[in-house]
Amino acid sequence: MFKWLLLPLVEHQSFFNIFQYITFRTAYSIITALLISFIAGPAVIKWLHRIKFGQSIRSDGPASHLSKQGTPTMGGALMILSVVVSTLLWQDLTSFYTWLFIIALLAFGTLGFIDDYLKIKKANSDGISSKVKSLGQITISLIIVLVLMWHNGFFAGNSFQSLLFVPILKEAVANLHYLYIPFAVFIMVGVSNATNLTDGLDGLLTGLLLFAFATFALIAYVSGHAIFAGYLLIPFIPGASELAIPIAAVCGACLGFLWYNGHKAEVFMGDTGSLAFGGVLGLLAIMLKKELLLIIIGGVFVLETLSVIIQTVYFKYTKKRYGEGKRVFKMAPLHHHYEKLGWSETKIVTRFWIIGIMFTLIALSTLKIN
Repeated sequence: MFKWLLLPLVEHQSFFNIFQYITFRTAYSIITALLISFIAGPAVIKWLHRIKFGQSIRSDGPASHLSKQGTPTMGGALMILSVVVSTLLWQDLTSFYTWLFIIALLAFGTLGFIDDYLKIKKANSDGISSKVKSLGQITISLIIVLVLMWHNGFFAGNSFQSLLFVPILKEAVANLHYLYIPFAVFIMVGVSNATNLTDGLDGLLTGLLLFAFATFALIAYVSGHAIFAGYLLIPFIPGASELAIPIAAVCGACLGFLWYNGHKAEVFMGDTGSLAFGGVLGLLAIMLKKELLLIIIGGVFVLETLSVIIQTVYFKYTKKRYGEGKRVFKMAPLHHHYEKLGWSETKIVTRFWIIGIMFTLIALSTLKIN
């Protein structure tokens, strides 16, 4: 909006020319989202307390979590608001990718909001049934993917969107054709669920999202810059650089929210935030053609998800074979396993953050290795 309103004034004052630069608008997108989250945080937390929108804790979870019962949840709504407002202020409003990003964020956020609301209404940790939630995630993802593929000309014969690029191996490119549609849907749904599983300790998901989105902000900028994309031998995607602005807004929202979400948390993100930001993280990988690189960028999310899958499969297998289910981990997802081992919450979060940073650095290094 600022670009549309203020850039024409360059005829009268050259200073306003600065609004055409993506780097400038990206920086202030971070600051704006951060300030909105930071300043509005106390009022939102107070309001959530007043309407009794408190978190319900799993009865079978770590005993240390029982003290968190009643802590306000749905803080993800504040983050989403921060991102949307900041993006609309600093973005080029003609950007298709940006609008698709916002629509996906709001759609997944609405699904998460309903899930959070039902948990509060039922006064337990059960919200939407897993089948209904999965159907909602699949429906949203399918619509978003079809719109993206239509925009990029897939149904008119342009196969670019259905291509799958392998990190490091610049010549390794596969055309999935129509199979790309369920593949892309699987990515969005999978990442949305993975971030939802990871949101179990104070500040854990917020910090990991910050690192992952910061990585994608850089990737988006270079992917939309013909010279940089050519130098790094990555797909050039016209208009992708503008995505750096809403992605940066997410980083700012995470920073502002972390002030209140760090241990001991005053507010939780809830499914409103975890489903929403996981969904758009998967969408970014699809739009920027970094589907496989997302496995590295979101390495901690992958580990958390694998721990749940391994735990479930092994428990069912041993119960069927021996009549009694056995577990690989003391508790899944993985962060709860370390809680059961006696690690403090802050130690687990800090170490998972360090691992998350390591994964993002490895992912960025692959761009140069190309």
